[in-house]
Amino acid sequence: MHTHNHFLASQRARFKALWHYRSFVLSMVWREFRGDYLGSLLGSLWAILNPMAMIFIYTVIFSKIMRARLPGVADAMGYGMFICAGVITWGFFSELMGRCPRIFVDHGLLLKEVNFPRTTLPVIVLLSSAFNFVIIFGIFMFFLLAIGRFPGWPVLAFVPLLCIQQAYVLGFGIIMAVVNVFFRDVDHVIKIALQFWFWFTPIVYPVSILPDRVRRLIEINPMTQFITAYQDIILHGKWPDWGVFGLHAAGGLAALILGAWVFHKMSGDMVDEL
Repeated sequence: MHTHNHFLASQRARFKALWHYRSFVLSMVWREFRGDYLGSLLGSLWAILNPMAMIFIYTVIFSKIMRARLPGVADAMGYGMFICAGVITWGFFSELMGRCPRIFVDHGLLLKEVNFPRTTLPVIVLLSSAFNFVIIFGIFMFFLLAIGRFPGWPVLAFVPLLCIQQAYVLGFGIIMAVVNVFFRDVDHVIKIALQFWFWFTPIVYPVSILPDRVRRLIEINPMTQFITAYQDIILHGKWPDWGVFGLHAAGGLAALILGAWVFHKMSGDMVDEL
């Protein structure tokens, strides 16, 4: 009971510290964003040009020039929209997942500062990836409006779905970040795993074209339900099955609590190792 109360008290203290250091967190997010384009002639304009180029390639090149078609969707733009819905949301997932293992290793000096709230580091990475996602997603929504294919109110479902998805990533990402302090191979393993994970997720192909045995394997992948839900929203204006994602929400919360507990237990040893 004493350990449980100590854990809860430490989490409350960390939330207070996050709020107290909110200006620092936001300034670090903005600094990261500017740092990506520092020294380039067009500066942060590249944050708009890059996703515009990607959306153009997937929608116009694939759908119009290569005449790729999606089963059950007669619209010529369907396949490009299908890919964009998956690639953009996967990018949000993979950016956070890929950066998490090095959160503490890259900021070893800051972690040794007694007055520095260590939990700001994963929050900075989360908000930085979210900022990048909002830009590209906003451009994609503008594009759908321009071609008359905006999905309507179901697009609001992206908010809770992405929150649940990123709760999983942040929870397990913190655990990976802690483990990576002691075993630096974790970072490399995650980078390789993400490459395989992409192709085992129905992002560039629909699940319906797969043989039954392969389909059952793909459906074990936890990202499959998220990606297909995003694609159904964009292509068909279809609301997700909230019963299924209610269970995912509980899992995401559990992942966050587990990540916080591992960080709480290992933070002292972690600083010594760094």
